[in-house]
Amino acid sequence: MMRRVWQHLQTRAIRTRLIGGATLVLITFVLAIGWAVQRAHADGVRTAHYAQLQSTVYLLLAGAEVDTNGNLVMPPSLTEPRLSLPGSGLYARVRNEVNGQTWQSASTVARTLPFLQEKVVGQWRYETRREQGHDYLVVGYGVRWVAGGGPVPLALSVVEDTVALERELAAFQQTLWAWLGGAGLLLLASQAALLQWGLAPLRRVAQELQQIEQGEQTEVEQAYPSEIAALTDNINTLIRQERDRQTRFKEALSYLAHSLKTPLSVLRSALEEPARLPATVAEQVARMDAIVQHQLGRAAAGGKARFIPFLALAPVLARIRDALAKVHADKNLEFTLDCPANLQWRIDEGDAFELFGNLMDNASKWANHRVAVQLHSEPHELRIQVDDDGPGFPDDTHAVLQLHVRGDEKVAGHGVGLAMVNDLVASHQGTLLLTRSGWGGARVVVALPAA
Repeated sequence: MMRRVWQHLQTRAIRTRLIGGATLVLITFVLAIGWAVQRAHADGVRTAHYAQLQSTVYLLLAGAEVDTNGNLVMPPSLTEPRLSLPGSGLYARVRNEVNGQTWQSASTVARTLPFLQEKVVGQWRYETRREQGHDYLVVGYGVRWVAGGGPVPLALSVVEDTVALERELAAFQQTLWAWLGGAGLLLLASQAALLQWGLAPLRRVAQELQQIEQGEQTEVEQAYPSEIAALTDNINTLIRQERDRQTRFKEALSYLAHSLKTPLSVLRSALEEPARLPATVAEQVARMDAIVQHQLGRAAAGGKARFIPFLALAPVLARIRDALAKVHADKNLEFTLDCPANLQWRIDEGDAFELFGNLMDNASKWANHRVAVQLHSEPHELRIQVDDDGPGFPDDTHAVLQLHVRGDEKVAGHGVGLAMVNDLVASHQGTLLLTRSGWGGARVVVALPAA
């Protein structure tokens, strides 16, 4: 039953689960404490009643006498008034084990009682017996009385009806469970109030997310406790990343539409000159292909992301180097890769291949003999440096980063590589620097901040 209740709670809201779980724990705790206290009190009260019966036995010993003939002599009355009142609930008996003489208190009139007959001298016996539908507490004690005629063994037994005991236990039980129940309800109310207060930030987050869905606000704006702040920061990061991604796609479509107007106009004009049509078509198709590749690459760039897994960079550089060595086999280039084997960075694999591939490919196109790539990580930044021994960049390095601008028209390519690198670096909130290498050629330095 408890298992089914627990499984049901696991599918409910957090507040319901917490209150339900706290209620189950509190009920279990209250029941266990109540049972333990009730059991301890019952044992204590029963022990106290046995002690009172033991005192009555001592009272009988104080009043009992054995004459010179070995006969039991008891006083006409005892200091315990209940022993003289019939049906009082307290009963006593003294038996002479030599001649069978028995004395019973006046309270035993017309009653059959479960007296003990303890024959072992100096031994106490405590029992609970049932007789004719009634429960009794019974105490027995054996004593050897020394008289003129010799020792006389006496068996003393006292019986008490459990009505008084049960009444006392019932009163305590009623008081105990009333207080425990009240305390439990007070604790539940306090727990509910604390949960209401403690879960208030989650409700505010839910309200803000609903407002974001409805377009009433752009991100989570309120300040939250540290336990929830990490969640809200990540939510805002995801929202910004998605917004940036949508912006890049919209811009890519806009740029694509705008950039294709000129090649289409050239093709339309070439229809009037059939002799130039094949060459014009080939040239403009290549140009449009480069434009499409650039804009698609720019739109698909993952950008800086907190949740992308770490990527080992050394294998990426090795794969790009092997591919470029085949592409530029006629130049017999010497590639130098300086990258720690354990260097990892949080970057999308596609972005990594696009970034390093374009940097190394651009260096390979311009290099005469050597290309060097160096990567190292700082506490909050990844530093990338690509050098070649070619002619280097022109004075106007800003123009090189624009689409379709090449340093030398004799070198194959569409002027797309460094422009895509510039966009990728910008999407990662990094910096790009074009300068001169130690060999006199070009050097590209990229710094990417940690996600």
